Amino acid sequence: MRKLSVIFGLSGFTLSQKEKDFFQEVNPWAFILFKRNVFNKEQLYRLTSDLRQALGRNCLIFIDQEGGRVQRLNSPNWPKYPSGSFYNDLYSINKALALRSAYSAFRMIADDLRECGITANCAPVLDIPVEGADPIISDRAYGQNASQVIDIANAVMAGLMSGGVVPVIKHIPGHGRANVDSHKELPKIPSKLKTLRNSDFLPFKSLKEAPIAMTAHAVYECSSKLPLTVSKKSFEGLVRKEIGYNGLVMSDDLDMRALSGDLTKRTIASLNAGCDIALQCSGNLEAMNKVAKGAKTLEGISLYRATVADYCSDIFDCIDREVLKNELNSSIVFHQKYF
Repeated sequence: MRKLSVIFGLSGFTLSQKEKDFFQEVNPWAFILFKRNVFNKEQLYRLTSDLRQALGRNCLIFIDQEGGRVQRLNSPNWPKYPSGSFYNDLYSINKALALRSAYSAFRMIADDLRECGITANCAPVLDIPVEGADPIISDRAYGQNASQVIDIANAVMAGLMSGGVVPVIKHIPGHGRANVDSHKELPKIPSKLKTLRNSDFLPFKSLKEAPIAMTAHAVYECSSKLPLTVSKKSFEGLVRKEIGYNGLVMSDDLDMRALSGDLTKRTIASLNAGCDIALQCSGNLEAMNKVAKGAKTLEGISLYRATVADYCSDIFDCIDREVLKNELNSSIVFHQKYF
């Protein structure tokens, strides 16, 4: 059966009959969950099972579980994990400890997610914030130095993938210079291509073997006057050629105000620009119908990329969680002592 080139959210703690009927009809490639979908571990496992049963296949289910202020699974049912800035701080005085802490945290995050049927995480963040940029990235970043961001992001990816959770590098080709929050407005990045090559693009080039990347809804004025997500010129020139990323690319949420036009037009524009998958998160059934009208069957190179991403969740190693927990707690105590 054909798969639609979309990732959809849903409205609540359970899969409604209308949602089930819609998902069975359009067969989206995957799903994404948010806090509105999470009550406890037992409920979440039932929900992910119901989503897969509705499609009749073992689809990927995504979530944003970065740690810090972007963490959909929270206490009391799940541990609170550090933000990106935690690893940045540790790296400044003990590189080995920072990398081990990043691995340990995200290996445990992978364990948390798999236990509830979630198999893809929208992390690591590869954006490098600059002075004066909008704070939407800020403490989510692993530093302001490309080589440091690369080191920590590699540890994050290793932790997720060894736990059978597919990582998503974001926000390609770099959101750290954004002057506004793309959830609210369209960021415009006036920097010259040479500047971006020597900084923002470097983490994405280094991690270009990652199975999935998420776009930045931003205008890169060195390339186009349109947001990269809907600009074939920027997408092909910066993502595929300049960075050399050949994996699956999913758009950031099409509901965000950085984009214009109705959802059908946004979907068509993002897929025509080069995105393999359109992401729409609201869980609103009317909105999902509009996206489905603009989406297309997943086929060709996009289907191949999606299949590779699916395979990345199939293998995982067992862990001694208590050992990793103690390691991370020791790092947190160390951090508190120095920061």
